[in-house]
Amino acid sequence: MYLNCHSYHSLRYGTLSVQNLVEQASELGIKTLVLTDINTVTAIYDFKKVCEKAGIKPIAGIEVRKENKLLYIAIAKDFSGIGEVNKILTQHNCDGIELSETAPNYNQVFVIYPIQNIPETLKENEFIGIREEELNLLIRPEFKAKINKMVVLQPVTFSTKKEYNLHRILRAIDGNTLISKLSEDEICRKSEHFKPEINLIKSFEHSPQIINNTKKILDECSFEFIYKERGSTENKNKKYFTKSPEEDMKLLTELAYSGLEKRYGANDEVARTRVEKELKVIGELKFSAYFLITWDIIQYSNRMGFMHVGRGSGANSIVSYCLGITDICPIELDLYFERFLNLNRTSPPDFDIDWSWQNRDAIIQYIFDTYGKDHVAFCGTNVEFKYKSIFREVGKAFGLPKEELDNLAGKSMENHDQNSIVKLVQEYGILMEKFPNQRSMHACGILISEEPITTYTALEMPPKGFPIAQFDMNVAEDIGLEKFDILSQRGLGTINDTVELIKKNRGIEVDIRDTSISKDESVCNEYLAIGKTIGCFYIESPAMRGLLRRLKCDNYRTLVAASSIIRPGVAQSGMMREYIFRHNHPNQFEYFHPVFEENLKETYGIMVYQEDVIKIAQYFGGLSHADGDILRRAMSGKERSIQKLNEVKSNFFKSCMEDQGHSEQMTAEAFRQIESFAGYSFCKAHSASYAVESYQSLYLKVYYPLEFMVSVINNQGGFYRTEVYIHEARMSGADVQNPCVNNSEYQTILKGKEIYLGFMVLQSLETKVAQIISEEREKSGDYKSLDNFIKRIPIGIETIQTLIFIGAFRFTGKPKNELLVEARLLLINYKIENRNIALFDEPANDFKLPELKREQFEDAFDEVEIIGFPVSCSPFDLLQTKFRGHFFVKDLLKFHKSQVKMLAYLISRKHVPTKKGAMFFGTWVDVNGDYFDTAHFPDSLEKHQFQGGGCYLLLGTVEVDYHFPTITIHKMAKMPMIPDPRYAYDKEKQYDVHKQIKEDVSMTSRKPYPQAHEINLPRQKFNV
Repeated sequence: MYLNCHSYHSLRYGTLSVQNLVEQASELGIKTLVLTDINTVTAIYDFKKVCEKAGIKPIAGIEVRKENKLLYIAIAKDFSGIGEVNKILTQHNCDGIELSETAPNYNQVFVIYPIQNIPETLKENEFIGIREEELNLLIRPEFKAKINKMVVLQPVTFSTKKEYNLHRILRAIDGNTLISKLSEDEICRKSEHFKPEINLIKSFEHSPQIINNTKKILDECSFEFIYKERGSTENKNKKYFTKSPEEDMKLLTELAYSGLEKRYGANDEVARTRVEKELKVIGELKFSAYFLITWDIIQYSNRMGFMHVGRGSGANSIVSYCLGITDICPIELDLYFERFLNLNRTSPPDFDIDWSWQNRDAIIQYIFDTYGKDHVAFCGTNVEFKYKSIFREVGKAFGLPKEELDNLAGKSMENHDQNSIVKLVQEYGILMEKFPNQRSMHACGILISEEPITTYTALEMPPKGFPIAQFDMNVAEDIGLEKFDILSQRGLGTINDTVELIKKNRGIEVDIRDTSISKDESVCNEYLAIGKTIGCFYIESPAMRGLLRRLKCDNYRTLVAASSIIRPGVAQSGMMREYIFRHNHPNQFEYFHPVFEENLKETYGIMVYQEDVIKIAQYFGGLSHADGDILRRAMSGKERSIQKLNEVKSNFFKSCMEDQGHSEQMTAEAFRQIESFAGYSFCKAHSASYAVESYQSLYLKVYYPLEFMVSVINNQGGFYRTEVYIHEARMSGADVQNPCVNNSEYQTILKGKEIYLGFMVLQSLETKVAQIISEEREKSGDYKSLDNFIKRIPIGIETIQTLIFIGAFRFTGKPKNELLVEARLLLINYKIENRNIALFDEPANDFKLPELKREQFEDAFDEVEIIGFPVSCSPFDLLQTKFRGHFFVKDLLKFHKSQVKMLAYLISRKHVPTKKGAMFFGTWVDVNGDYFDTAHFPDSLEKHQFQGGGCYLLLGTVEVDYHFPTITIHKMAKMPMIPDPRYAYDKEKQYDVHKQIKEDVSMTSRKPYPQAHEINLPRQKFNV
């Protein structure tokens, strides 16, 4: 009898999860259930599984609404009916076609209209839904005549009075209104909950035709769908790149052997044997189309001149290397193909392909154009209500003012005011936890299907402009749609822009993919070993630079390892600390077990990569390839990974102790090390791909530092703010200039050794105006004066003031005060629409103004106010004190365990929770511009807290840890800057701009990395 059930995937409407909906139906003995969420099929695949587990027949449908108006309920007779409705909704969502008041000519769909929207004539498959409370209307002639086309309509939206109230709150949130202002049309009726079917039938006993029609629909509908079977490689992706699997395999083989010759020459038998082996596995698993589609996308990228990085486990494959998908030689790094693909694996391989953030949209557009918009969509993702948004949104629905909303969102529940309204907000807010709030686009996953994508889902069009499926990647995988990961990052944009800038400025073409410069270049290795890597992809953070120094990392292979051991899984387990020890003291440990020595010698017997874990699971633990694949999935960081890991645990212990003869103590230690990888650890190929890109950026930093830093700035940096990269450019010999209307572009540019900051650093300057300034200059020549500029550029006084204060008119030779007065006089009667109408450029009146003297550091304070940091001087120059410290970074290695007093400028600080409270790690520069790091423990921070950006006097003890000095801070104080000379006569404003000096603050919720005594990793061979 239940033809119209909603789950909470009827966004901001339903209150029941799929599980709760089915459980309630089961408790009432209901044997058939129809899920009809509003304009979506998000939940139907999970619904089918849950229903069948509960012994309920599932039927899928969609409630079609236009805004708040219910048009009709569409119930699929079979799975093809879902596709029919999906197509209509997709046309509405993506093409803007209006939903008609009546249903189109569906073939395999029953349509049920509410009594408020009955069409003049009903088709054979169309019915009218009558609610229990509407039965009294049947005495009216217009309805009585249509009883033979009526069915029972008992919608389900909630289950309790509290959930009904929750529904009203959700509707208020959706309409951005107060609960008290909701109209009846905006909310469901109070009757929309489950009732015993016997009661429903009794209510309709005088209209048996209505009951029979309802049963007829339930009997004639089914939801038959084949999920991806465990152990099967069959999927619903595009099946063939050519016209058949045979042609696909033939093409893939030709491409692989052609690439083999280019990569290895004609006589490398090791490489040839591996290619043959991989092709055999790819053919048996029917994954050739997946390889070829990826290859095709890369070919387009190459034709367009885009840089890409093929990473993830895909880089383990020599076939992907020969096809140019990846640039990592798996033989050189001993990467084994089974991590990427093996006969026990049922899902296609993981190709994670990165492009520059500037090029990714072009790649995505190519995929949609080439494989057809009817067959391509982004994976969706369900964005849940988060803690802050829950209390803010619920509070707003109750009518709380903004100040109280901010208070609720910013504080923990324990610290909320406990008045009656706040208690209600908390009560209903808790109920909304885990509720989906909106659908969004998966960060990178694209689906390419054999059948039209609307066979499985309706599509939606988010602001980004590419259609998305209504389900997430887990559902996609369950039903057999495997995603292609098309990612973007700024590091590649930096590398590409640097190469182009070198060619433009110096006429030098750098082949950045040449492995002789992207691996083990001598000067690059020197930079690596001392952590001189600011601006370089993945290796510029304080933690990574510290690791590089502790390892004295001076080669590519060590960098590959460093890229992985910095990850949470390795570091949290204590493996990072142990790796550092063994790397520096290779003769002071024994291998835990011969299997560890045999398989992990390169990493000193420590599991660093996902492959290492799989090797130990197989060769030490005796696990099967299938269990090894479960481990692989668990370590990928996907949902349910911990649960999957636990499934393997019992098998591991049994095999180790019964079959392999290991002791319980040895088995437990080995599994402890494995278990730590259930988070986000890297496979070796992924680390190797990152290391190559790190080396590429480092090579450019070493040999073309100014071009490199300009590109870092234009790609909006990496770990640090723009100020830090400007500092790096200065340290490399650049003369950094403020924006200038006659030299600057929208982006930062390089002229010789002069770096002109781009207009993009002026946040108050509109992008359009910034672009017009350089376009007009290119078209009509340099600006001759302020007057000439105003005549040529449509601009207001506020924008002119910003440009004057930043020094953009310094070419005139006039002081800023005079330029400001001149601008105001020029703009008094000036109308933008009259610019450029004069036949001749008449000279402006020559204003004679009294000379206005400017203090030495007024320009610096203008810069701080406009862009957040001084350009014309150092932050140290703005201090009241002349003291610059007793110690400097260059000498710290000499002062292990000594107390030092230093003056430093704060770059960044990272918050880390500890058992005793919050601590921070700080990164600073001294007056010479050199970087160093500090540790601030809770007891020190109680008395000596951070007070924002600026210069501090630091007192602490130097701790040299494997070649890397840090200072444990005991005391610190922020040093006062000179008063703002621009407000010499306004004491209240003399220190306002000081607050705009910036710092980078990052937060982490991870536990602190364990110390050596806490890790207690065995350094001797186990004899038990």
